[in-house]
Amino acid sequence: MIFDFEKIEAKDRYKLMAGGIIPRPIAWIVTVGLDGVINIAPFSYFTGLSSNPPTVVVSIGHKSDGSQKDTLKNIRETKKCTICLCDETKLKQMHFSSKELPKDISESETFNIKTKVVEKEFPPIIEDIPIAFFCTLYSEIELKESKTIPLVLEIKKEYAKDDIVNNALRTNFKPIARLGGEYAFLCEPIKPPKIV
Repeated sequence: MIFDFEKIEAKDRYKLMAGGIIPRPIAWIVTVGLDGVINIAPFSYFTGLSSNPPTVVVSIGHKSDGSQKDTLKNIRETKKCTICLCDETKLKQMHFSSKELPKDISESETFNIKTKVVEKEFPPIIEDIPIAFFCTLYSEIELKESKTIPLVLEIKKEYAKDDIVNNALRTNFKPIARLGGEYAFLCEPIKPPKIV
């Protein structure tokens, strides 16, 4: 079966891509608007891009009325965000935070998502998350005819719980990923076979 992406609607391309490019980690992004309101939203079109410069890419869509999402607006205005990686203890709150709220209403208060400041120059982290990246806006990518805006974000600092990163700088936690339209716990790492 071949799907010709030039002949199917964008919503159907999304379904095929979201079901085939899996698992996708979730960037649970915290921003603070110029008005001081903390915005928290999850994005699953997200991945590492390069380690030099240390960058990630995340694609951010628009609100149902066509206006830019608060996350995008805040990053454009402040040039900063904090990306939290979530484990199963935060699944419910993370999922609820995807609900579209008015820009002056914080997901932190609405869904009882506790935050704490650990780096004064950046938005807060979500309490008890395993890993967070403190990022600045590196660049935007223009995709003609697209309703999503890919942002390249440069990682300036990383937070990790004390028991997450070992002496060899290997990370060990059980992240949540997007698996098509559902979530998956990535709990059972599999060692790669030896190449002989």
